[in-house]
Amino acid sequence: MRFKDKRVIITGAASGIGRATALLFAAEGARVVAADRDAAGLSQTAALATAPIDTVTFDITDVAACQSLVAGAAKDAGIDILCNIAGVLDWGVTADFDEARFARIVAVNLTGTYAMCRATLPYLVESGGNIVNIASTAGLQGVPYTVAYAASKHGVIGLTKSLAVEYASRGVRVNAVCPGHVDTPMTRNPPPTDDIDWSLMMRNAPKLADGICTPEDIAAMLAFLAADSGRKITGAIFTVDGGQLAG
Repeated sequence: MRFKDKRVIITGAASGIGRATALLFAAEGARVVAADRDAAGLSQTAALATAPIDTVTFDITDVAACQSLVAGAAKDAGIDILCNIAGVLDWGVTADFDEARFARIVAVNLTGTYAMCRATLPYLVESGGNIVNIASTAGLQGVPYTVAYAASKHGVIGLTKSLAVEYASRGVRVNAVCPGHVDTPMTRNPPPTDDIDWSLMMRNAPKLADGICTPEDIAAMLAFLAADSGRKITGAIFTVDGGQLAG
């Protein structure tokens, strides 16, 4: 029960890594507020949980919605942990990838993550809490055909490290997890194009024999960092990628 009575906000909780994280934290005693734009997915997450989970439908690209989510979650007992997991993936040949698609990825993955951090930080200063952001191995290397996604995740890493430095003296830790290939609904559908050089795309495939991660693999690292086990860790970027970036 690492998170007994801890108040935790988890975005992107309707499926994939967000759902696995919400279920893990709830099972270990947290008072989870699970948020996503997918109301049906949130209901499924709550139904799967072994302990009660509060669900909130919101749009992470709406700053006012982020602020409302945080204020509602904090109204009774403040906030101890923020897990920023909401994200989208869109990829394709760069020449065909227009600025509107690029802006949407950045709005969700980077600006939305920032908005949630900014809204939550005053409460985390009070509680001595922490933030765990989801970045990606695409935030640590260039990945062809995913220019917007990679740029947004590089930004999440810069955001994480900068906030960690700024808020360390105020007792708030900020870390990030960089998943590699994870078996989630978001990653199962390749782009509808014949112009992808798959040998280039897969040059850094996982090295372990069964290297594709599960959502639960990533949730376990988020929990390690958010719990007391991570009390001396801040500004750190952890890869969970089956050896994808090992060489």
